[in-house]
Amino acid sequence: MVFFLSLFKPPPSPFEPPSLPYRLFASPVKCLAQILHSFVLLLRGPAFPIPPPSSRVRLVCISDTHTHKPSSLPPGDILIHAGDLTNAGTVAEIQEQVDWLSSLPHEHKIVIAGNHDSFCDPRSRRKEDVGKQIDWKELHYLQHSSITLTFAEQGNRKLHFYGAPQIPQCGGEDFAFQYRRSDDAWSGTIPTETDVLITHTPPRFHLDLPAGLGCDFLLQEVWKVRPRVHIFGHVHAGYGRESVFWDDSQRTHERLCARRDKGLIKDLVAVGAWIGLVKLAIYGMLGILWSRVWQGDCGGTLMVNSSLVYRSTGKLGNLAQVIDI
Repeated sequence: MVFFLSLFKPPPSPFEPPSLPYRLFASPVKCLAQILHSFVLLLRGPAFPIPPPSSRVRLVCISDTHTHKPSSLPPGDILIHAGDLTNAGTVAEIQEQVDWLSSLPHEHKIVIAGNHDSFCDPRSRRKEDVGKQIDWKELHYLQHSSITLTFAEQGNRKLHFYGAPQIPQCGGEDFAFQYRRSDDAWSGTIPTETDVLITHTPPRFHLDLPAGLGCDFLLQEVWKVRPRVHIFGHVHAGYGRESVFWDDSQRTHERLCARRDKGLIKDLVAVGAWIGLVKLAIYGMLGILWSRVWQGDCGGTLMVNSSLVYRSTGKLGNLAQVIDI
């Protein structure tokens, strides 16, 4: 009985996922929209067609290692770390992670910082680390910057990468790259030619949590740029991948997710919300027909939450995400 009642309680932390019964009673419309949307995405298939082997580039994606070093990582053409290499963010901690990443056999390695990597942001840097430096070795460290890599074995194919570490505020002054949630830290910042976007925060509603730890402004910017792949971390419980199609189905889903939780009774009489749910089903069906029956070009984005630490345990529990692009 105690366990049953606990299912209807809110999660102990905004970084922990709520149970399905809690979500259903907090907002049945929103809960059903998320379930329906996940089912539609499953039927629609991949966000983009996989290139032939001769031009295929393999990305190995990780984030939120928090000083841990996995015993092994899959092989690939490029290794990407989407931030939170450390816990305290000291020079010593970051350098140890850099040395480990440098020892790995991947031809290219791209790294961005996260909110725990305090040294990388002068505003959160510890006094004892002032004046010190990090030797990034052959790693490509991106901080609001881009890099274009050429892959000779894939017919000199070029891919454009952009990385940025900033997150909506979720901690004290010792956390790096924070901005007020009401501030727009993203509009006009991501180059339109970006193929692979690397951020520490997720865009809101995508591999995020119902508490909304991701960023609305980042989501708006990604709607404009529409990269082929978007890699992030930060929300450990959001680990996984999601195909995103920039159409009416996606927009309707995000509008429903943006609704405030009003409880079971109020949701049951919210006619407009139920109409939105019907629209979501119709748009989803049209999307399935477009991609599966008519073989239309989806032009979507694969979003990847690559957190290796499992939820709030502080321990490794998730595997690296491998993507062929």
